[in-house]
Amino acid sequence: MIEDIKKTLWATADKLRANMDAAEYKHVVLGLIFVKYISDTFQTRRDELTKRFADPEDDYFIPDADADTLAEELEDRDYYREVNVFWVPEAARWESLRSQAKQADIGKRIDDALTLIESENPKLKGILDKRYARVQLPDGKLGELVDLVSTIGFGETGQSARDLLGQVYEYFLGQFASAEGKRGGQFYTPASIVKTLVEVLAPHHGQVYDPCCGSGGMFVQSERFIEAHGGKIGDVSIYGQESNPTTWRLAAMNLAIRGIDFNLGKEPADTFVRDQHPDLRADFVLANPPFNISDWWHGSLEGDPRWVYGTPPQGNANYAWLQHMLHHLKPTGRAGIVLANGSMSSSQNSEGDIRRAMVEADKVEVMVALPGQLFFNTQIPACLWFLAKQKSKRQGEVLFVDARKLGTNISRVQIEFTDEDIKKIGDTVHAWRGDGETDGEYVDVAGFCRSVTLAEIAEHGHVLTPGRYVGAEAVEDDDEAFVEKMQRLTETLGEQMAKGSELDALIRQKLGGLGYEF
Repeated sequence: MIEDIKKTLWATADKLRANMDAAEYKHVVLGLIFVKYISDTFQTRRDELTKRFADPEDDYFIPDADADTLAEELEDRDYYREVNVFWVPEAARWESLRSQAKQADIGKRIDDALTLIESENPKLKGILDKRYARVQLPDGKLGELVDLVSTIGFGETGQSARDLLGQVYEYFLGQFASAEGKRGGQFYTPASIVKTLVEVLAPHHGQVYDPCCGSGGMFVQSERFIEAHGGKIGDVSIYGQESNPTTWRLAAMNLAIRGIDFNLGKEPADTFVRDQHPDLRADFVLANPPFNISDWWHGSLEGDPRWVYGTPPQGNANYAWLQHMLHHLKPTGRAGIVLANGSMSSSQNSEGDIRRAMVEADKVEVMVALPGQLFFNTQIPACLWFLAKQKSKRQGEVLFVDARKLGTNISRVQIEFTDEDIKKIGDTVHAWRGDGETDGEYVDVAGFCRSVTLAEIAEHGHVLTPGRYVGAEAVEDDDEAFVEKMQRLTETLGEQMAKGSELDALIRQKLGGLGYEF
């Protein structure tokens, strides 16, 4: 069912999109899906309350209530808030919008409905994107889109409706990432990379922070991890920041539909210049900052207290992100960050000095090299940095993992990690840490993982590329010494070349007999 819904929605949405840019159309489609969801869950709760008020066996039973009393009771917002259902005013309910879908001013009516919803739900204040009156679609197309979204039924409250909406959201975000091309990286991190970060960090509890949160994918995967391990999402507090206004709204909607409490700051803002959580010290940081951004610097950042290990170069923000995240960790906190491969070895403009200082201060815990083609929109090779504010175990060591041979093709131009790949990486790190997240014992595996001392890293100029340390993959059943093997292969090659020359001469002779000249 869900696959049919997703494919039908995307095919129709893509057709309706006409000449509108995917970056614009994304918010039009997802905004309508959001309104349909909160309207459906509101109506389902309302229907449930109507039955319970009339059931003598129910705690909500209202004896001898007339129609007016029941209608008044159904207007009590607390019945809805107690189960994380947004209050939807009558004029903003989906059936009201659907009945007006063919009106010429349907765009304005949707904007008015969003304004009403915001006024009744403080958590959504300033989040809903009211752009429908000015959207550039051919006549009647917005009404067609309303009819299309009407085919999605979020007909029951609770996890199943949330899961359905979440899957539709994620599918659309992935499709839009492909459609938008390069710019898609501003808001979408492939799920398998997020799952890997979450698997390694294991954020069971405490405060989770993403300083460049995009559409909120890190938080959603954290929620799933917690639930999969028997915990409750209420065990964590969500903090985020995002500079793009439309993406900031998208993240807020993505979290709101799941009933996750969150703090994304008062407004969208630049993380470096206008830190929305200056006093936050988080248990976990998960982030995929934009790679190699060159226009991040501002004069006010000179001498900033976050630059403990050196002032980052003005032409590249990679080491600004790393230090910003370390700054926001508790003493026991850990961070997982996706960065471009160049961050592991660059020595330009003080980056090598900052990296050396971070390594010598024992802040780098694990480095993971990723395969290419994991992202929708960039071929820049990427890696994962895992930082620890204060290591409790494995002090003076860094674990290097070369995961470049993992991953499975899902299309001609993209691969993703399987659940087995993610578990292999996670189990390796947990065994190395000895943190109780896995029962296995850690051992170095040639070509895949190796624990390395800071002294050896210093010998390599503090370069953190896993391939330098993990060695070559062992070849099974091959005890032959290298010199002997090379001699044998050279002799075999010589024999084959000689046979090739004989065959070449024979062919020429035969063809010459047929009158061909060479």
